[in-house]
Parts: sequence; structure tokens; C-alpha cells
Amino acid sequence: MNNLILVLNCGSSSIKFAILNPKTEKKYLSGVVECLFLPETSITWKCLGIQYKKSIGSKIDHKTALIFIIDEVLFKQKDILKNLIGIGHRVVHGGIKIKKSMLINEDVIKKIKDAISFAPLHNPANLIGIKIFREKYFNLSKKNVAVFDTSFYHNMPEISFLYAIPYNFYKKYGIRRYGAHGISHKYVAKKASIILNKTFSSLNIITCHLGNGASVSAICNGICVDTSMGLTPLEGLVMGTRSGDIDPSIVFFMNKKLNMSLDEIEIILTKKSGLLGLSEISSDFRYFEKNYNIKKNAKRSVDVFCHRLSKYISAYTTLMENRLDGIVFTGGIGENVPLIRKLTLSRLSLLGFKIDNKLNSSMIMGKSGLISKNLSWPVFVIATNEELAIAKETMNIINKK
Repeated sequence: MNNLILVLNCGSSSIKFAILNPKTEKKYLSGVVECLFLPETSITWKCLGIQYKKSIGSKIDHKTALIFIIDEVLFKQKDILKNLIGIGHRVVHGGIKIKKSMLINEDVIKKIKDAISFAPLHNPANLIGIKIFREKYFNLSKKNVAVFDTSFYHNMPEISFLYAIPYNFYKKYGIRRYGAHGISHKYVAKKASIILNKTFSSLNIITCHLGNGASVSAICNGICVDTSMGLTPLEGLVMGTRSGDIDPSIVFFMNKKLNMSLDEIEIILTKKSGLLGLSEISSDFRYFEKNYNIKKNAKRSVDVFCHRLSKYISAYTTLMENRLDGIVFTGGIGENVPLIRKLTLSRLSLLGFKIDNKLNSSMIMGKSGLISKNLSWPVFVIATNEELAIAKETMNIINKK
């Protein structure tokens, strides 16, 4: 049980945490707080094989939930905690100045704060987790590591990350494409390279991280050369409550013609759009999977989602330098909704993708494997493991120091 890493992932409406050994990959404790700020906030955790679940109140915020995790879950596992050597924090956005994982100090915290405008739903939550865990685990205050989703896109070429607006906005304000979900994209791409028996530096693959937030990345020779999320996690695919790509003039129309404030528009595009906006009822993919052939709003939402996804995949095939090693589906939706994979790949048949329906249907609940036919470009479902990726990165940073 030596050399354990605690991983903390503070999302906009949930908190995930785990303690594991990065070398053996054994997980000793894991849990999630769900429905923050909603009427019923609950925590589920598993420790040494035993499952627990508890309601922790109404409209609970991040700080209250984090203190509950520490006092009621972590501090009661002293045998595990005494082997803790570091804490890895997932941070969504590092801004233009942070290009790799780093030991957390006041300068790093300032840079994370400076990038809040690029990830307004996530960076503030990440900072709350960093502050509380550095205070509570004072003996590990110098071994807190920030692992950034944006680091994977550091080497993305200028032709991909620049927007066609006055260049000074990039030079002066850092307005460019940064991407997100980089930890997950890199993890599943490396897994794919092992499956394909290729070195990562020679891998050409398109990875699709599909969940409440969703993104696609094009990886050529082991380097991400384009990704669907942009300056913020709002750009790109249709998501649970985020609009993804829209005509920017929609914002002008809503502001000038509908007399909506910029704050109101931001809330609509980030929290009331996407699948929720299209269906007018839900952002939960279990609803859409169940009602796709029954209710018009479910079919409409899913079809728009798959249409956008297939467009991105087909566009990214042009970046593969005459060779595509495959496509990967991952994330909560990518791993568990065969319907999405089937509908998306059916739109890509012209490019030579052929799905095996039996294999596709079997790939759920954490299973990983091939779902394409023999004559198709390879298509994989690979379960992501951001916690393990963060733990390994945290261990590497601590050892280097």
C-alpha cells in the first residue's frame, strides 16, 4: 500500500476523488459527489471493496462537499492516508502560460486564476479543491500537483489554434484554441497504440471523448494537431447543456433584438443548450437512448449530436497524412451508448467505416475492444481512466522534484 496518490477532480457540478497506486494501478478508495447546488446532493464511495452512499444535504456547494469528503471519508481511513505521498488535481485550463503539469505554488495558483475566463465553470471549482486540500493536508502542501487538460495541446500547430480574427488578440490576450479533455484523449490514444502495436510517436488516430462535455481530437504522429474545443470548453460538439458550434451572430441577435444581457446569453449557451435545449426536457443520455425511436425530441437531439460528431471525424481524417490507424470512442457516452457509435459510423461509410453491430452492442460498462468489421478502418471503444493518468503524472512530477 506504499506510494499512494490522491486524485481530486472538481467539476462544475460534481467532485470525483480516488486514492490509488500509480505503479500497480490498484485503487484503494474512490468516490463521487453528485448534484452540487441541487435539492439533493449525494456522495457515493467505495473503500477496500465496500460500497457506501449517503445524502449530504440540499444545494451543497464545493467547499462543504470537500470538507465532508475529508472529514467523513478520507480521515477515517488512516491506514491508507499514512501511505499518501502526493495529491494530483485535475485543472481544466492552464491558459497561455502553463504548458505542462506542475507542482502547485502561489505562482501556479495565480496562473490558474488568470485562466478563469477561459474555463469559468471549471477553474474556480479546481481552485477551491486546491485551496482546501493544501490547507487540510499541510504536510503535503509542497506535493500538490496540477495536471492540466490543456497541456496535451501545447504542440498543436498555429494553423489549428489560431482564430481568423485580428492577430493582436492572440498576441496581447492569448485568444486561441486551447482544447480540453486532454488527459482523457492522451490516455486512450496511448492505450490504442498498445493495442495496435505501434509506438505513440507514430500513431495517427481520432479520439472522441463523449460525455456531458464532449470533444474530438486529431492525433498525428503522437501529437494533437487539432481539437474541437476552443478558447473555452463551449466550442465544438453538441454537449449535455452546452451549444457547441454556433454562428457568433446569434449572440448579437439575442443581445440586440431580444434585449438579453451577456450574462443571460452565457447561461443559455453553457447551461440551457445542447441536448437539454434541443429536447426541452433532459441532458441525460439514458433518456435519449430509451426514447430515440419513440419521441421526436429524443430523436431530434440524438441526430443533431451524431451529425455534428460525424462532421468533425470526417474533417479530421484529412489531417492524418495519408494513414489513419483508427477511431476511439470513450467517455460516459462514448463507452456506454452503442446507439451513438452506430449512428455516427453509419454516416461515415463512404470513408470505409463498417461497424459490427454485435460487437458494438457488447461494448458497455467499462469494456474495451474493437467494434468494426474486418474490412473497416479500426474503431475501438476504450474506457478512459483520467484518475490513473493524473496519478501517474503526479508521481512523475514528484519524483522529478
